[in-house]
Amino acid sequence: MTQHSKLPLSGQNEPGKTRASGESLIERAAGHFDFNAMIARPGPLPAEPARKTAPAPTVAAPISPAPFAAPVEAGVEIRAEPAPAAEPVAFHGEHHPIDREHLREQGLIVPEGAVSTLLEEFRIVKRQLLVQAGDLRRQGAGAAAQRILISSPHPGEGKTYCALNLALSIAAEKESEVLLVDADFAKPSILSALGLPGGPGLMDALMDETIDPAACVLGTDIPGLWVMPAGDATINDSEYLSSSRTAKVLERLTENAPRRMVIFDSPPALAASPAAELAKYVGQTVVIVRADRTGQGALEDAISLLNACPNVQLLLNDAQFSPSGRRFGSYYGYKG
Repeated sequence: MTQHSKLPLSGQNEPGKTRASGESLIERAAGHFDFNAMIARPGPLPAEPARKTAPAPTVAAPISPAPFAAPVEAGVEIRAEPAPAAEPVAFHGEHHPIDREHLREQGLIVPEGAVSTLLEEFRIVKRQLLVQAGDLRRQGAGAAAQRILISSPHPGEGKTYCALNLALSIAAEKESEVLLVDADFAKPSILSALGLPGGPGLMDALMDETIDPAACVLGTDIPGLWVMPAGDATINDSEYLSSSRTAKVLERLTENAPRRMVIFDSPPALAASPAAELAKYVGQTVVIVRADRTGQGALEDAISLLNACPNVQLLLNDAQFSPSGRRFGSYYGYKG
């Protein structure tokens, strides 16, 4: 065991030594450990050097006084000024008018129009997706929380229709904006549905690193709604999406803009592979299920392909009845 030595207590003497009972503990410790031996004894002072005649003074350049430093008071904490917040990436594309009548003919939500059953239904869908996006952001999902993928198992099940209505609904939010991206490279249809001109888009930004993705975004006269075309067609769309360039392009679209939602209208999951690739970069995926058409087997296969996204949800489209008997939007036309 380790041996411990003890200082003699008051009133006790070490063998062979006598000590006055009135000594303090420090005095007894000094005698016990002989602190005096550890202190260097003073020696003679050095002789004063002979005085020399001072040289003739020379004129020196004036010295600027040091800047005055204000004394720091005790208890006062000095903090550096916080760095200014980075500006969000802005879209400067030309704003194009959207034909409201053309939207109405397609059965889409018409901005500034009357409240309808369709509008109320997509308000409910929108609210659930925005709440989920907020939860993902608090969980540390980053920019992926702001991205929503819209897909379906097969063509003709209404994915583009739902993507357009969801984007139009989110654009009406007072504190959010939405970027609708046409990611159906083989059969793009977002531009024709909105009556927008063609131009470079997502695939061009993926293929050419000199293209700024923000420069491919088109503005509209609907406040809060931006559109990104699909871009140049290629047979290697899936390979470009699986490259490291994709993450950089998508990050650019929401850079320093936490209130911007991005909606991707992707190809059907069982018809083309880009949907599965895009699912890796989004926080939510909405699979459109068409009533009386989408089979359970196809739905299960589509969900399996899109499972890279942690949150896959289903949206029933073209239902002719509601099992609960609820009809959304009818309240606003009620007179009572």
